[in-house]
Amino acid sequence: MNNNDVLKKLRVALMLRDDEIVDILKGVDFKISKSEIGAFCRREGHPKYMECGDQVLRNFLNGLVLHLRGTKENPKYPGDVLKSGSQQSTSKSVPTKKSTVPYPKKGKKKS
Repeated sequence: MNNNDVLKKLRVALMLRDDEIVDILKGVDFKISKSEIGAFCRREGHPKYMECGDQVLRNFLNGLVLHLRGTKENPKYPGDVLKSGSQQSTSKSVPTKKSTVPYPKKGKKKS
């Protein structure tokens, strides 16, 4: 298992989008673009595939710890962070179903 596999598995397990990964890396002063994250997550034979280096994975893991646990001064509970992240992602991707009110059929009147 290489660094790309670790990054992909964490991305799927934690339901992270590319822009969220970029924000996590910004939290540890590591600049990277969304297209680079996409290149790390491609199949190995793809023409735009890139190897994820040790430095990228190390900074992502350090940023992920800060993202989930917070800092000493401002601690967070990881469960709350994951719940809020999953609610935001599901509310955007799952359309809400309109409630239907049963109306009486035309022609039938109650007496």
